[in-house]
Amino acid sequence: MSDFGAPVAAPWRASVVQDFAASELFDRTFQEGMELVEETAAYLDGAGRHDSKALSRSGALAYAACSMRLTTRLMQMASWLLVQRAVREGDMAPADACQDRYRITYPQGTAEPHEGDAELPASLKALSERADRIYERVVHLDQRMYLEPGQDEQAHPIASQMERIQAAFSGAA
Repeated sequence: MSDFGAPVAAPWRASVVQDFAASELFDRTFQEGMELVEETAAYLDGAGRHDSKALSRSGALAYAACSMRLTTRLMQMASWLLVQRAVREGDMAPADACQDRYRITYPQGTAEPHEGDAELPASLKALSERADRIYERVVHLDQRMYLEPGQDEQAHPIASQMERIQAAFSGAA
């Protein structure tokens, strides 16, 4: 247990976090992510306000839903990247960064379609698509960094059961 009562990360995991934080991949991902946050904020505070006023009621509802989903994803992604940067700069121990509260969560399901989706401004759609791509990349990085050795994130449930059966019978022989 750490000083805060959270479980201590396995040493290999902290090493993976430290290595990633020092990598060129992190540099590129951080730069791209933070630029997208700034670009999105500028759009939503500027041209996006103007674009949204030209929409019908259903289009405005779709705009609000899309922009809320976009900003939520960007905030989660930015928070995760800032934790990694804190590790890089020595402001956070790699083992502390491994706590579940710093993991990025992948929402189940997809965004509900809205009647006004066809009216969404092209700029908002483009920002949303870019945000989805970088968010997916960060989710993938997070999953890869926190998997146990030999653990497969997409393990097939039947294969898992077969492995258990084989292990049970191989021990009895």
